[in-house]
Amino acid sequence: MVELVIEAMGARGEGIARRDGGPVYVAYALPGERVRADVKGDRGRLEEVLDAAPDRVMPECPHFGTCGGCLLQHWSQPSYAQWKQHLVVDALSRKGLTDVEVAPLVDAHGAGRRRVTLTVVGGRAGFSAHRSHDHVPVVTCPVLVPQLAQASKIAVGLVQALRLKKPQRVHLLASDSGLDCELVGVDDPGLDARARVAGVAEEFGLARVTASGDMLIERARPVLSAGGALVTPPPGGFAQATAAGEDALASIVIPALAGHSVVADLFCGWGAFGLRLAKASRVLAVDSDRPAIAALEAATRSATGLKPLIARAHDLMRDPLTAPELKGITGAVFDPPRAGAAAQAAELAAAHTIRTVVAVSCDAATFARDANVLVKGGFRLERVVPVDQFKYAAHVEMVGIFSR
Repeated sequence: MVELVIEAMGARGEGIARRDGGPVYVAYALPGERVRADVKGDRGRLEEVLDAAPDRVMPECPHFGTCGGCLLQHWSQPSYAQWKQHLVVDALSRKGLTDVEVAPLVDAHGAGRRRVTLTVVGGRAGFSAHRSHDHVPVVTCPVLVPQLAQASKIAVGLVQALRLKKPQRVHLLASDSGLDCELVGVDDPGLDARARVAGVAEEFGLARVTASGDMLIERARPVLSAGGALVTPPPGGFAQATAAGEDALASIVIPALAGHSVVADLFCGWGAFGLRLAKASRVLAVDSDRPAIAALEAATRSATGLKPLIARAHDLMRDPLTAPELKGITGAVFDPPRAGAAAQAAELAAAHTIRTVVAVSCDAATFARDANVLVKGGFRLERVVPVDQFKYAAHVEMVGIFSR
C-alpha cells in the first residue's frame, strides 16, 4: 500500500500519479487528491482518499465504485466537461491540428441512455467491474431512461423463461413504441419457451423480443423516428446512446450540409442522418449492415415528403467508395465505428466535387487521424463540437465540419 498524489485525469477516466518515474493509473481518484492505493505495475486500486479534491461530489448510483459502467460520477460537472473538451483538443494537437475551434462540451444526456446490454449470471443481471470480467449485479442504473427502470428484472425474466444456464447477454432498446429486447447468441428455443417469453413480454409490456435476430414475440412494432420517418431498427441494431444525443448530432450535421442538392451519408446505419437530410437533399446512404439498410429502405418507402434516398449495402471499411463513385456529390457525412475510416476520408478528399464534409466520431484519436487526412487533402477543419451522450464515462462523441 502506498500514498500517491494524483496529478491529472487520463484519457480513460483514471487518475494519474507518478511513482518511480512512471505513471500509475488509479480509477475513481481525481486530480489534486492524495490517496492510498494498492499498486501492481502501473495500476493502483484505490483504498482510501486522504485529501479529497474540492471538485469531488457524491455519486448518484449505489453501485458506483464496483460497477465498471461509470467512472466519473464523483467529479463535478464543470471539471468533467472541461476534461472531455480537452480530450478532443489534445487528440487534435497530437496530429498537428492546433488552430481549430473546439466548442464547449454539449450535454446530450437528456432523459438518459435508451439502450443497454446486461449480462445475466446466476439469476442476476448486471455489468462488468472496471477492467475486469467480474460480474457486478445491479438493481438500478440512474443513467438509463425511465422506460428502462426495470431492465434488470426484464433481462432476468427473459433468461429464466428460456431456462438458460450459462451467462447470457440481453440487449434492450427503448424505442418510441416500447422496449425492444434481443437475446444475443441464442438458438431457436422451441414453442414452449416462446410461450413463456410471451408471458414475460406481457408482464412488462415489451414491444418485441428476438433471439439472434429471430422473432420470438412482437406485441408492437418498435420504431424510432428521424426526419418525420418511422424506422423499425433491426434486432440488436445500433442506435445513438441517447435520443438527445442523436438530436444534438443532427442539429450540427444537417445545417452544415444545407444547400447541397446531393449528399452522401456514409456508415449510415438505419438512417438517423440520411432521413433528416432527405427532407431537403437527394441522399446516397451506404453501410455494411444489411439489416439496417433494409430497415432504412422500408422507412423510406413509407415516408412522405422526402427527396430520393438510395440505400446501399456496402463494406466501406474494406472497400471505401472511390472519388469517381462520389462524382456529383457535393456534401457528405461519415460516422464510422470507433476504428475510424482513414481510407474513406482519403477518397472523400480526392473527390473534388465535394465541398463540405461532416465527420462524426466516438473516438478522439481516430477522429483526429481522419481529420488530418482530410486537411492534408485540401479541407479546412472549421470547428469541432464535442457531444456528451455517454455521461460519466470516458467516451466522448464529436462532430467536425470541414470545407474547401
